[in-house]
Amino acid sequence: MMRIRFLFIVVLFAFQGFAQQKVFKGNPDTAFEKARDMAFNNQRKQAQDTLRLILTKYPNYLDVRSFLASTYSWDGNYKESRKEFRFILSKDPKRRLDWIAAINNENWGEQPYKAMQLVEKALVHFPTDKDILYLKASAQESLGRGEDALGTLNELLEKSPNNTKAKSYRIALLDRLSLNAVGLSYAVDLFRNKERDPMQYITAKYTRQTKYGSITGKVNVNRRFQRNGIQYEVDMYPRIIEGMYAYVSFGFSNTALFPSFRMGGELYKSLPNAFEASLGFRSMKFTETTTIYTGSIGWYTGNSYWVFRAYVTPGEPGASKSGRLSYRKYRSDADNYFSVYVGIGFSPEIDRFPINENEQVVFDLKSQNIGLGFYFTSLSKKNAWGATFSLSHEEKSYSRGNYFLIYSLGISYRMKFK
Repeated sequence: MMRIRFLFIVVLFAFQGFAQQKVFKGNPDTAFEKARDMAFNNQRKQAQDTLRLILTKYPNYLDVRSFLASTYSWDGNYKESRKEFRFILSKDPKRRLDWIAAINNENWGEQPYKAMQLVEKALVHFPTDKDILYLKASAQESLGRGEDALGTLNELLEKSPNNTKAKSYRIALLDRLSLNAVGLSYAVDLFRNKERDPMQYITAKYTRQTKYGSITGKVNVNRRFQRNGIQYEVDMYPRIIEGMYAYVSFGFSNTALFPSFRMGGELYKSLPNAFEASLGFRSMKFTETTTIYTGSIGWYTGNSYWVFRAYVTPGEPGASKSGRLSYRKYRSDADNYFSVYVGIGFSPEIDRFPINENEQVVFDLKSQNIGLGFYFTSLSKKNAWGATFSLSHEEKSYSRGNYFLIYSLGISYRMKFK
């Protein structure tokens, strides 16, 4: 009997102690300050417990509830954060920072419709607020209303012309809305000791971005072996699923400077740890059809990109093999970078098509090359330029074992527009 009474007393005290923890006792301001310190020192769970405990006695302490909502949002608990911000703004709709935090919570939770609803409500109370207008533009773009977002940014910049954040966003948005681009490039090969006349290459192209991927039409003009030639080509990069896309290409020409017909296909797949791999082929028809097999492995690390690509061209007495290692160092975006590459072996996919004394295209040459490139855009991102230099040590197609030394220079220009 005594043992039962003792256990009852223990359970009763334990229950009372537990119940005491459900009602806050103490100074709410001091407890709030401690909770903030814990939240910023990797004790998020303990901080949230303290904040919730304060609210049991002070449910309308809105600063406490706001900070609790923010910690939920940081943890990705967007639903709970939404509940807290809804309570706060129903009590006091003039809390500007809470409107901004609530909108950001929906943006981070990838709920642009909810974000837009909050923006419209917030603008009733703060119709000219630059931060809320900025978030409105962001929500509009997320909803696929890019032109509306641009209009909102223009409105914002009229009110705040020195707003650097809005200026940067407008430039980036204009770039994303520019679905069309035209470009022109020129390159020339110069042979040491003038063993051959300079070879010239001109490409004019038009690119259209679609929801399925990009499509580019090209006209390639060459001046080689004292002849002129034109090739027409189409390149496509269709998106297949998340993390996978393809390359599809075909072209034709009626001159010996190009294959009469060419086609290519390649599949690219994203891999863990920022790697990407691809596998494909290129097929070219001169007097006969030649198929080249190719594949690559690339790695993104910070603002750098490394990629190795190999080519294998079957033939007699054996397959021709070549490889190229490339490196890019990006600056502000994918259109601003420095590049360098080194290559060994000859491939008709990336090298000029040499012709022997019988005017037959030769694929199994020995070659070594190195190249540099520098690419940059205007501040508006509308215009882009590039400059390249490469040096090639290439076996002569008509005198095997002897080599050309070739200097190549190139420039390019591209203009985007809506």
